[in-house]
Amino acid sequence: MKKPLFTSKIKTILVAAVALAILTTVAVAVSGGTAPGQNVVGTLLSPLRAGVAAIDHAALRVYDYIFSYESLQAEKNALEQEILAMQEDVRTAQEYQRENQRLKQLLKLSEAHEDYAFVDGYIISWDASTWRSSFTIAKGENAGLAVGMCAITENGQVVGLLTEVGSNWATVTTILDQSLEISASVASSGYTGVVQGTYSSEDTQLLRMNYLPTDAVLKNGDQVVTTGSTLYPRGLLLGYVTNVSLDETGVAKYAALEASCNLDGLEQVFVITDYAGS
Repeated sequence: MKKPLFTSKIKTILVAAVALAILTTVAVAVSGGTAPGQNVVGTLLSPLRAGVAAIDHAALRVYDYIFSYESLQAEKNALEQEILAMQEDVRTAQEYQRENQRLKQLLKLSEAHEDYAFVDGYIISWDASTWRSSFTIAKGENAGLAVGMCAITENGQVVGLLTEVGSNWATVTTILDQSLEISASVASSGYTGVVQGTYSSEDTQLLRMNYLPTDAVLKNGDQVVTTGSTLYPRGLLLGYVTNVSLDETGVAKYAALEASCNLDGLEQVFVITDYAGS
């Protein structure tokens, strides 16, 4: 069945259009006529003029709303940019404050060890594996760094050793990594051994000091420090004794240590590039 050519809605619109055209023609025809004719036309066209005026006002309101919205949106975008800039300023200020505090602490360390020479390095990435603890800093051979140098905190706590060095980067393997072994001694008694990381998902902050004599007497809280090497000095703090037991062979003791440095939130390290005993 064919649809009618004109629907009822279209017919209504056409009728309204024809009526409007007739009214407009009458208005033009009598525009030069007598006063009574003008009054009749005015009376007939008055509702139409009112409707047109109403439409005109509505259009103006829509126009004003659109441009007001665009103006408000522009102001909102500008405010958002200002807020982002202010937040960036706050973050920068906080970074400078933290760095300033670290440098103050490093100054105290430098005053206590005037023979130490340092190169600072910001951490740019951490190793993503679950069995290794290492990170990369944005300094390398160009800054005088070499494999085997020791990275410490501003308080003199050992963070790890440099295990790879490029022209402008270096990898620091931390003391928590199982692959890293550092010769160490108990500061209060002089017992020597080797400190190794125990990095695991269960307990990532513990170290183990192996090869202690079976008659070694240690107590909780004893400090364990480096014995030194050709690339870093002795006496750098590694950790604190938390427990002592016989190892698996039964012929030597080992000590569990709490690492002196907290790697969580670490941003910057200081590599000892020279010292009096080197």
